[in-house]
Amino acid sequence: MLSPYAAHFDTPPGYLDFARFGPPSRDVVATTGHAMGESARADHTTVDLLMRAEATARETAARLAGTDPEHTVLLPNTSTGLFHAALGVPAGVVLAARTDFPANHYPWRRTAGLGRAEPRWLDPVPGGGVTPDLVRKSLTEEVVAVSVSAVDFRSGFRADLAALREAIGPDRLLVVDAIQAFGVTEMAWDAADVLVAGGQKWLRAGWGTGFATLSDRALDRLEPVLTGWTGVEDIGLFDGADHPPAADARRWSVTHLSPVTAAAFAAALGLVERYTVAAIEDAIAVRVAELAEVVARHGGHVLSPVDPERRAGILAFTLPDVDPSLVGKALHAEGVTPTVRGDSLRLSPHASTPAETVERVAAALSSLRP
Repeated sequence: MLSPYAAHFDTPPGYLDFARFGPPSRDVVATTGHAMGESARADHTTVDLLMRAEATARETAARLAGTDPEHTVLLPNTSTGLFHAALGVPAGVVLAARTDFPANHYPWRRTAGLGRAEPRWLDPVPGGGVTPDLVRKSLTEEVVAVSVSAVDFRSGFRADLAALREAIGPDRLLVVDAIQAFGVTEMAWDAADVLVAGGQKWLRAGWGTGFATLSDRALDRLEPVLTGWTGVEDIGLFDGADHPPAADARRWSVTHLSPVTAAAFAAALGLVERYTVAAIEDAIAVRVAELAEVVARHGGHVLSPVDPERRAGILAFTLPDVDPSLVGKALHAEGVTPTVRGDSLRLSPHASTPAETVERVAAALSSLRP
């Protein structure tokens, strides 16, 4: 348990839904309030001062991703980055998991409708994700890219990005949705050509925050279809001409983002950098292991990978012969917030989740036993 880290948050102890939304820290709330307050008292310096937060957020995101600001761009969410990537692929086949979150489906469906890249759907084993062997079996000459979630939203399966990079070789692009992993899981981010993550979940930055990093290979091969006026060269020159896209990751900019959300994102990223991803990941792993033990002890069936090396912060399970909605109600009665789905439940703790939460889950599951 990271006591100093946990002291930054006011989240109720039973909250186990970080895979859906991560309540922000007091730092983020205070930073947001300060930026809004400054904007309410605007003078000739206000806008320029507030917009400095974008550079701070971009620099911190780049460091955490193991790259530099020139290869990093802020985005309002994950989907925007995935559409940039998908529309940038002019032709060919892209491998993507049929079981992935819909945000990773629609960009490729839309490109196929436009006569550009076409998806070829992979079928991971239940509870698993995209593996190097699965990709190798599907590789053909037409495949130009692989799109994968770093951590599967259903099961918490952790992809081996380095092995996927090796499997597809140097001539194909690897597009990675990192929203269920970035900031809480150390992974080989440098294996990705496109790395995209929103900040509203595990990064705990609030809605409207996110970023992407682009490798040199991605900058060279992806067409900047969605480049806006802030993504071109000489953006301050309003001469009516068609300016060329920026040479670096700025080409994915469509327009100015909110400096308020940029400030919030910078505060959230700064907290992760301060306490380190490794320490946060270790604390989450302890809670996930404890929750898995409680679920198994009460007759539950864990759907997430058993191997801790292949499992991130998500624990999915079912309670045989008990409807998930009834399990959800029992958890709610103990002050626990899970994700309740039609066929299973998902528990996702963070580094600030106290041991008391595990006891609450145990009490809820005990109440359902005959």
